Amino acid sequence: MISTTRTPGAATGGLPLNGLLALATAAFITILTEALPAGLLPGISAGLGVPESAAGQLVTVYAVGSLVAAIPLTVLTRGLNRRPLLLTALAGFLIANTITALSGSYALTLVARFIAGVSAGLLWALAAGYAARLAPAPLKGRAIAIAMAGTPLALSLGVPGGTFLGSLIGWRACFGLISGLCVVLIVWIMAALPDFSGEAAGERKPLKGVLMLPGVRAVLLVVLGFVVAHNLLYTYIAPFLQALNMAEQADRVLLVFGITSLAGIAVVGALIDHWLRTLTLASILLFAVAAVLLAVAAGMPSLVYGAIALWGLAFGGAATLFQTASAKAAGPAADLAQSMLVTVWNTAIAGGGLIGGLLLEAAGVDAFAPALLLLLACAFGVTLASTHGFPRRPSPR
Repeated sequence: MISTTRTPGAATGGLPLNGLLALATAAFITILTEALPAGLLPGISAGLGVPESAAGQLVTVYAVGSLVAAIPLTVLTRGLNRRPLLLTALAGFLIANTITALSGSYALTLVARFIAGVSAGLLWALAAGYAARLAPAPLKGRAIAIAMAGTPLALSLGVPGGTFLGSLIGWRACFGLISGLCVVLIVWIMAALPDFSGEAAGERKPLKGVLMLPGVRAVLLVVLGFVVAHNLLYTYIAPFLQALNMAEQADRVLLVFGITSLAGIAVVGALIDHWLRTLTLASILLFAVAAVLLAVAAGMPSLVYGAIALWGLAFGGAATLFQTASAKAAGPAADLAQSMLVTVWNTAIAGGGLIGGLLLEAAGVDAFAPALLLLLACAFGVTLASTHGFPRRPSPR
């Protein structure tokens, strides 16, 4: 695959920060669009005249859009230039958030949220590969880390900030502001990002061929185990904290999680190009230690906060680790591999919620830690066994 313009980072040996920060802002918008309704449910419920349970489906429909669209859209657009596709995804967010801001119809808002989810599926399939192609070979992992920094920023600062802002100016104005940010970002990307060509017809591997590349399946299995474990706990953090008599501290707990997630992505970004395998194993182990601490933390709030900090540190750089591993394993077929990763990630989100709900109903929150440890043990074992998805030796400096 050949760039249609010169790659700034590859040409100079450094990182094209302007372009990478534009991609990070795209990730920020994607996560903010996805998660903000959860913080604005009462207002959305009242504004659309539906129960909060129905308003909550705005998040579900978004996830469904990403899940069903990522692979088909990536397959259909493999031969197209990358920048127009990225701009199309952002235009989808602009349209969806504008409709959400203006619509008085629940049905129309659901359609808008589905469009946003489809746009997210396309954007996530493009982002990591785009970032990697912007950078020289020794810095590809760091470039992906910078591009993905918008994700923890949105979770730790964007969503709480948007929720607070919504209480001041209303939920519709919040989605309107995201639309305005989309316009700014579209102009920024047109100015800052070079275009890249898609795959030539003779270079395109079929979906099954990409899945059979050494290391790709291992990365997807690790993603499945890790993200199911994460969402099992994250989705039901409120009842979990309630069982520890800490329900009123949920906002502070999530703030600690968000801050340490930022630290996690900073550590991963600094070391990933040489220590991908070690960092992945360390992230899984940190999450496992956090699960053990949470299992024995009843009556010890300081231990709970310590465990949450370890969990955030483990999760913060996870997306970057998995996307980098997938991109390196797939090589020229990275975009299609990323679309598989997006699909597995969204499946894991749904699976974590489903498994967590079943465990909560059947055995209560005491069942969470054993389930987390089982899932993480499987992820650790697959990482340890896969020398293609997670190479044994660090890359040469």
